[in-house]
Amino acid sequence: MLIPRNRLLIWVGLIALPFSLLAGIVPGAIVISLGAITLLLLIVLVDAVLSRNALSGITVEAPPIARMSKDREARLEVRIRNERLKPFTLSLSLVLPPELQSHTEETLIALPAGVEWSRFDWICTPLSRGKFQAGWAYFEAPSPFAFWAVRKTVPLACQIRVYPNLMTERKDLAALFLHRGSLGLHVQRQVGKGRDFEKLREYIPGDSFDEVHWKATAKRGHPITKIFQVERTQEVYVIIDSSRLSARKTEGRASSPGRAGSARDITPAGQIRQPPLDAGGSTIERFITAALVLGLAAEQQGDLFGLVTFSNRVENFIRAKNGKAHYDSCRDALYILEPQLVTPDFDELCTLLRLRLRRRALLVFLTSLDDSVLAEAFIRNIELIRRQHLVLVNMLQPPGVAPLFTNPNINSLDELYQDLGGHLLWHKLRELEKVLQRRGVRFSLLKNERLSAELVSQYLNVKQRQLI
Repeated sequence: MLIPRNRLLIWVGLIALPFSLLAGIVPGAIVISLGAITLLLLIVLVDAVLSRNALSGITVEAPPIARMSKDREARLEVRIRNERLKPFTLSLSLVLPPELQSHTEETLIALPAGVEWSRFDWICTPLSRGKFQAGWAYFEAPSPFAFWAVRKTVPLACQIRVYPNLMTERKDLAALFLHRGSLGLHVQRQVGKGRDFEKLREYIPGDSFDEVHWKATAKRGHPITKIFQVERTQEVYVIIDSSRLSARKTEGRASSPGRAGSARDITPAGQIRQPPLDAGGSTIERFITAALVLGLAAEQQGDLFGLVTFSNRVENFIRAKNGKAHYDSCRDALYILEPQLVTPDFDELCTLLRLRLRRRALLVFLTSLDDSVLAEAFIRNIELIRRQHLVLVNMLQPPGVAPLFTNPNINSLDELYQDLGGHLLWHKLRELEKVLQRRGVRFSLLKNERLSAELVSQYLNVKQRQLI
């Protein structure tokens, strides 16, 4: 496609317009004016004809799959092919989905001589998690006399996968991932002697009779004792509720102690700026991030990590394994997970867990039970699995849910009634915690900014105490 450039408009203004006025004012200058205008027209037409193949042999390609992290600057690798192997300069522009914010609208690229393939990185920042399809690549080059701009459009067959951003969570848990202890917790000795058989040895006075291996004793003619070791490889499953309550917005993450009082956190009035209520995203976003962080922690500890997502049906069931390929499979199942406006079906979920999980495992539920009907359904169905597995139920604390009189900033009667409603819901959740505790199920009401750290802390505590 040919587009007139500013140079063409300038020359038309410098030649065609003055000579047209001259021909109208001076009758004898008509021939000269027509000659000048005709010469300009011929040059422009020749330039247009010569520019037809200006972009021949120039193609743009993108990788079939590009992986990025939400809210982190990313580079989309673009490959430009120059079949003519001549030096060439063109302008490139990529049309990406609105969820990907480009840092520039277009850029000028100089292709060197003798090089068929050139690589260029298009910088953008994903604003939303999910799967997106790249749009089009537009590139433009000037004609030989620079009167025209030759434009070409090429579709990009590139799938862009935007994963949750785990950098903030991993900074909070740096001690675990850098092999520097247990997240600042005090070292606790592991109780018990373990259940996994390790080896046989000679009997030592003081060994218990239940540790004697009677078949080996009869075979060798003297007492032989069995030695056990602490279990190192256990199964950990994260069960994510993607139903209607997971679509709710969460409170924003609080400023870290190191940033409190910084220049950009203080208003002109001298007060600390509070983050917006939706800065933390939706509940499902926090569940996904926490699940992936817990998967990294389980991988670090040598355990097997599995994943279950459900709404009104079980959507994903990934058997517990370890390794980078398995973690990538879990991540691919989660990055496209979106909340459904349906009621969760705990009956189908617990039935599936009862049938599919034969070995005792740690089940970490990420759900919302502030709805009384859902809480009753969960209590009724958890009976199927609570005796076989260790169940931990975690829920994000809804905004305003706290004991009465804990909020000192109440300035009106409406705020007082809102605080009272939050206290009643908090009391209901405390009663639910007691009901589940009597059934051997642990319930925790966690704050948004501490969700990932608390899940990893619960997991390490279970490991230390050998509860599974």
